[in-house]
Amino acid sequence: MTFFAFFLSRTDLLLYFTISIALFIYWINASKRSTARMPPGPKPLPLIGNLNLLDLKKPFESLMELSEKYGEVFTVHFGPKKMVVLAGYNTVKDALINQADDFGDRADIPISTLLTKNNGIIFSNGESWKTMRRFTLSALRDLGMGKKTVEARIQDEVTYLIDSFKSYNGKPFDTNLIVNSAVSNIVCSTIFGKRFEYDDPVFQTLIRVLDDNNRQLGAPRALLFNFFPRIGFLLGAHKKVEQNINDLKKIFINSIKHRKQEFDVNDISGYIDAYLLKQEKDQESSKADKYFNDENLVHSILDLFAAGTDTTSTTLRWAILLMMKYPEIQKKVQEEIQAHVKQGQMPTVDDRKNMPYTDAVIHEIQRFGNVVPLNVSHTTPRDVFFRGYCIPKGTEVIPFLTSVLYDKTQWETPYKFNPNHFLDGPGKFVRRDAFMPFSAGRRACVGEGLARMALFIFFTELLQAFTFHPPPGVSREEISLKPGIGFSSVPLPYLVCAKLNN
Repeated sequence: MTFFAFFLSRTDLLLYFTISIALFIYWINASKRSTARMPPGPKPLPLIGNLNLLDLKKPFESLMELSEKYGEVFTVHFGPKKMVVLAGYNTVKDALINQADDFGDRADIPISTLLTKNNGIIFSNGESWKTMRRFTLSALRDLGMGKKTVEARIQDEVTYLIDSFKSYNGKPFDTNLIVNSAVSNIVCSTIFGKRFEYDDPVFQTLIRVLDDNNRQLGAPRALLFNFFPRIGFLLGAHKKVEQNINDLKKIFINSIKHRKQEFDVNDISGYIDAYLLKQEKDQESSKADKYFNDENLVHSILDLFAAGTDTTSTTLRWAILLMMKYPEIQKKVQEEIQAHVKQGQMPTVDDRKNMPYTDAVIHEIQRFGNVVPLNVSHTTPRDVFFRGYCIPKGTEVIPFLTSVLYDKTQWETPYKFNPNHFLDGPGKFVRRDAFMPFSAGRRACVGEGLARMALFIFFTELLQAFTFHPPPGVSREEISLKPGIGFSSVPLPYLVCAKLNN
C-alpha cells in the first residue's frame, strides 16, 4: 500500500466517523422532538377554541379550574391563538428563573403592540427593552428608590392623604380616587420631581384616565381584541384604550417640553431630568444611543405610571377593605404600631424589622389581593423543551401568578386571608419563596423597591391615625372580598368610615 493510498483510507475513515457521529446526533435530536409534544389541554372547538370554557370577566378563575384538570403545564386555545399556561410555584419558578432566557421575551399582545410599537419597558423586547430597563433601574436608584429621600416624600404624601380622610369626619366615603391620587403623587414626584394638588385639573385627568384604562384593558372586549385582532379592529374594541393612551401621552409630552425648558444639569430631580441628561451626554460625546428618543421616554413614563399607580393603590384599597372585614387583625396591627412607634412620630421603613406582625399582614394583603392575577404574557424566543414538552418558538406563555399565590402546596390556607402564612411559631416574620406579586426573573417589576416602601409607610401611618369600620348598617359578614373587573384584580366598590384614633 502506498503512502497516498494509506492517507486516503485514513481520511475516509475520519469522514465516515464524522458522518456517523452527525447522524447519531441528528437521530437523538429527532427522537427527542418526536417524543416531545405540546402540553395537554382541552380540545378546541372550531373558531372559538376554548373560549367556551373561559369566563371573560374573570379569566384567572377559569384557568385555575383548568389547571386542576390538566396539570402544571397546559395548552389553551383562545380563538385561533394557542397559549401555554404555567401553573404553580415550582413551574413558574423553573420557567422565569431557572430557564430565564427561554421565557424572557414579552409576548406580542395585539392591543399593546398597537399602542407601544416596542417602546417603553413593559411591552418591549430586544435591545430597546434591555437599554430602557437598565437605564430605568439605574435612574430610580439614583433618584433615591429605597433610600431616605424617597421615604420622606412618601411620608409627606401620607399627611395629605390623612387630611383627606379626616375631611369626611368619620362618615362613609369611597377610597378609590383619593388613594389613587396619593399613590400617583409618589410616582409623580419620582418622574417629574414634584407632586400635584389633588384638585389640579391635569392631575385629576391623569388619575381618571389611568383608572378607566385599567377597566378597559380587563374588559371582555379587550380580551377578544387580543384573541381576534382583525375582528376587534372592525368592532372598534381598541378605540377607547387608544384614546386614553393618547390623552395620557399629551400630558406627558407637555411635561417633557416644560422640563426641557427648565432643564439644569445640576438639578436632576426626576426621571425625566435623568433621561434628558442622558440625551445631552450622548450628544456631547457624538455617540448617541438610538434608543434614547422622546418616544421611548413617553412610553417609559406611561409604563411607570400605569404599573406604579395601579398596583400599589389597588393593594392599599384591599388593605382597608380587609381591615374592615377583620377588625381583630386591624387591632393587633395597631397595638404593634403603638408598641414600636413613639407617639407623635411617623413609622419609618426601619421600624419594619421590629414589627413582624404588621409586615406579615402587608405581605398577606398582597398575596390574597392577587393584584395582577394573570401576569403579563411572555413568549418563547426559540423552540423550548420544558417539563417533557416542546413549546414552539413564538408561543404566548402565561406564567400564572394566581396559581403561585394560591398554590395549595405552598400555602396552608390559600383561599383565606391568613397573616400566619408569613409568621413562624414564635411570631417572627418568615419569607416565603412562593410570594411573587411582582413576578420574577428578567421581567420582574422595576418599581418593586418603591412599591414595598410605599405600602409599608402608607399602611402603618393610616392605621396609626385611623380605625376603619364599615358604614352604619353594614356588618362585616356583608363585606364582599370578590374582585371586580379590570386588568388588575380590584376590590368591588365599597364605602368606609375612617374614625380617628385617640
